Amino acid sequence: MTSNLPAAASRPALERPEVIATFFHGLSDPTRVRILELLAECPMTVTEIVGAVGLAQGRVSSHLSCLRWCGYVEATVDGRFNRYRLVDERVRDILHLGEAIVRDNAARLTSCLVLASELAPGSAEGRGPRAHGPSVPRDPA
Repeated sequence: MTSNLPAAASRPALERPEVIATFFHGLSDPTRVRILELLAECPMTVTEIVGAVGLAQGRVSSHLSCLRWCGYVEATVDGRFNRYRLVDERVRDILHLGEAIVRDNAARLTSCLVLASELAPGSAEGRGPRAHGPSVPRDPA
């Protein structure tokens, strides 16, 4: 598939597990997940998405830019507007599978201290995949 987006800026080649983690990192933002859920129902314009999620147009456009760059969605010109849609219908399946897993494991997911610390303000979120396990503070002595 070809894209009209620029190539990634001098990023070193990633190993398979890192690429998969990057794919899921794209789904780690609640707003992006909500946008994908909306687009799984039907193609939408930015204005329609803004109305559905209740965020400023600039924030929605930033999320759409990320989703487009990463290959989750594409935009087609529809009159004066760009209409966004899922690039791959398997994203819908992943969202449904994720929802089913959450239903079965919600308590465990919401109580995971490792994920909570990664999402905390000032955390190392966005610095790349980390090993899953508790961080142990070092003794200053």
